Amino acid sequence: MRFEPLDFSRVTTYPVSERANKVASSDFAAVHQKGAGFAAYLENLPAFLAARDFREIVAAVAAAVKNNRTVLLMMGAHPIKCGLNPLIVDMLRRGIISAVALNGAGAIHDFELAYQGETSEDVQKGLDDGSFGMVEETSRMMNEAMEAGVRRGEGAGEALGKKIKEGAFPNRAFSILNAGLEMNAPVTIHIAIGTDIIHQHPAAKGEILGEATFRDFRLFAGVTSRLEGGVVLNVGSAVIMPEVFLKALTIARNLGHTVSDFTTATFDMIRQYRPSENVVRRPTHLGGKGFYIVGHHELMIPLLFAAITEELAK
Repeated sequence: MRFEPLDFSRVTTYPVSERANKVASSDFAAVHQKGAGFAAYLENLPAFLAARDFREIVAAVAAAVKNNRTVLLMMGAHPIKCGLNPLIVDMLRRGIISAVALNGAGAIHDFELAYQGETSEDVQKGLDDGSFGMVEETSRMMNEAMEAGVRRGEGAGEALGKKIKEGAFPNRAFSILNAGLEMNAPVTIHIAIGTDIIHQHPAAKGEILGEATFRDFRLFAGVTSRLEGGVVLNVGSAVIMPEVFLKALTIARNLGHTVSDFTTATFDMIRQYRPSENVVRRPTHLGGKGFYIVGHHELMIPLLFAAITEELAK
């Protein structure tokens, strides 16, 4: 087999003025000026890639708030451990976030912060000597609160919120569970039995944990059924909330609710399969738009909430 070089002299070209381009100088970043303020900083961002997506997410949340549509925040525990509770509580109190859904670990860290202003043990040290997750107060109080709540007909989130509100919790101002209860905004807890330290305690009862979290799942499905024109923010949950959300969404659609045109956004430190599929891509197949922003929570979430505040102030 013999190969011959091609004759480039016969290649067809066309004027560059006729070409569609992806990059224009009009979309470039602008230099930030000293003292210009945060709103100016946002305006100076380039209109490309993640910065463009970030602007669209902010605009979608602001539009949802102005149009009285649902803004759902789904979370793992890490945003709490990054010190973001005051910001989330503020967004609840201002009516920007309509509902919060936490995994079991998120509820534990929120509960401990309200109780003693501290949380998050040294896992390696505790695992080595068998003391990991064996603290008495957290597990006993949370299990007892959910058992009492189930007897009253409550789910896990409401029961824990009431325990914080009514008990000796000097730091309840930091609590998402407490803020949700005070603002009548659902805070649901989605428990996977065996994943949380409170399941190790003698007070733990599977029938209580199951009933409490199932009631919250039904309430979460109700929140999901009201997402048309709204926004879902998934912050730091790689498995539990993306899976729960997908099931709640199909229940809502199965029961005849219109949930087809809404915005979803995952904020996480790495790109992962379930958030990509179950939050960003699959739910928005019928309409709306999904985004994935990669970055540290302690940086990206304060930026997001501050940008939403600025957008709503326009």
